[in-house]
Amino acid sequence: MKHIIATLLAAVCFLATASSFPLPLLPALTSIGRSSDDCRHKQSASIARCVPLSVQKDDNINMVQQHQQQQQTTTTTRSRRQVIRTIISTILPTATAIAAQPTTTLPALAAAPNTPNAVEIPTDRAATSAGRRGCHTDTNPGRTMVECRGELRQYNSDGRLSGVSATANGVSTSAVRNPSRFSPPWTYLTETSDSKVAWRSLVNAVSAVDGRMEIVELTDEYLHATVPTESPPGLGYDDIEFILRPEDNLVLYRSVSRQSVFVYPLTQPVSDKNSNLNRLQKIRTNLGWDEMGMRQTGSERL
Repeated sequence: MKHIIATLLAAVCFLATASSFPLPLLPALTSIGRSSDDCRHKQSASIARCVPLSVQKDDNINMVQQHQQQQQTTTTTRSRRQVIRTIISTILPTATAIAAQPTTTLPALAAAPNTPNAVEIPTDRAATSAGRRGCHTDTNPGRTMVECRGELRQYNSDGRLSGVSATANGVSTSAVRNPSRFSPPWTYLTETSDSKVAWRSLVNAVSAVDGRMEIVELTDEYLHATVPTESPPGLGYDDIEFILRPEDNLVLYRSVSRQSVFVYPLTQPVSDKNSNLNRLQKIRTNLGWDEMGMRQTGSERL
């Protein structure tokens, strides 16, 4: 019997030394004959040592909790590995098939000119031409150029002058929805009550304000003239329109730059330095006419 017990103790000591977990059954074998004490066994040696029962229970609980945590960690790791394997097995064949396809060039890019930094956009729906009509946009990474020709009175079914969008430089008596581009009508009663006399005076004043001014269309109640844009210089032309309202003793007008320049990252066009407004004010001053409302002071933008 003693030989059997010794053999069992030797086996238990070997297992305790090789295992990384405490063996809760070990104390019972190494504390035979000490039933009156609460004993436990240490992994480092097969020597029984008796400790209070409460400590033994706490150690057993800790060991069980550690074992459970290790099992949970192992399960989580296995689950993650399985998910990764599933993703790789799903994506890899598709990626391989895509990589094996020959490289193609998009038609729009293939048809682009040899100057990829300049793109022409024949549309009036671009953000830089919002609120304008008949526009053509030319853009590159540094700047965007917008030219609009569809805002003259001849394109308006109601026969009225167009307003001025926030994306354009100029002023108009019709820009009631954009106060920064609105300027009040003129009255010619300070000069004469005869509308025909007033109209002739206006035509002469427009021609005299700038030697480069060219009258494109002239009727008894409508005038359209063009003049090179002052600012930014060399940009293009300004369109100037006047309408006579003899029943109200008024003259309505609109002066707008055809072209607008946007320099990244500005969202508004480079300012005309109020050149359209100043030209109109010079014409009105030369005529001696008055404004029917608060005077437009102009923009302070660059």
